Amino acid sequence: MIAGEQLERYRKRLTSLGAFIKDIKQGFTWYYNRRMGREGFFWGERFKSVIVEDGKTLVNLLAYVDLNPIRAGIFAWPEEYKWCSLGYHVQTGNREELLSLGFGLREREEHDSQEIVRKYRAFVYEKGAVDAGKGVVIDHKLVEKERKRRYRVSRTERFLYRSRYFTDSGIIGSKAFVGEVFDRVKHLLGSQDKRRSKRIS
Repeated sequence: MIAGEQLERYRKRLTSLGAFIKDIKQGFTWYYNRRMGREGFFWGERFKSVIVEDGKTLVNLLAYVDLNPIRAGIFAWPEEYKWCSLGYHVQTGNREELLSLGFGLREREEHDSQEIVRKYRAFVYEKGAVDAGKGVVIDHKLVEKERKRRYRVSRTERFLYRSRYFTDSGIIGSKAFVGEVFDRVKHLLGSQDKRRSKRIS
């Protein structure tokens, strides 16, 4: 049982983003070094947290982050990468409203979430097509195609993005099927998890 002063220390630590990221980074470094028989640092730099002004500053910073997988040559366009904000909005429909729709672009009279995402897509694609000497750029043919469509995501594309996200699940099927397969393989995964399945809407 945790009491008094110790409980307060845990509360502060668990609600500090810096401490949370530090724990993740240190934990992963320890795990990786132990597994690979190595020593030393794993991450290049310390975690940084900055306060950003809404508007042009924020939208440029968000676009910079969303374009990182493109510049690194991992993906051809942002929506392919589900761990960026644009990918999450398009692939999951911003499930459980996890992310803000502000993007630094939000106009007071605009309340349609699809229109807000469309405008942000346009901004990211246009920025991503400019060669700033920071890696791979979004293919100009792809940007031209998106311009003609006014950066709208069709229902078919939305379905394909979401079904790809859906199939990232380890097991797909009825609750009984998922439980049965999980029971057969969990010893291989080293899982202590008692959860059998999670419904995907």
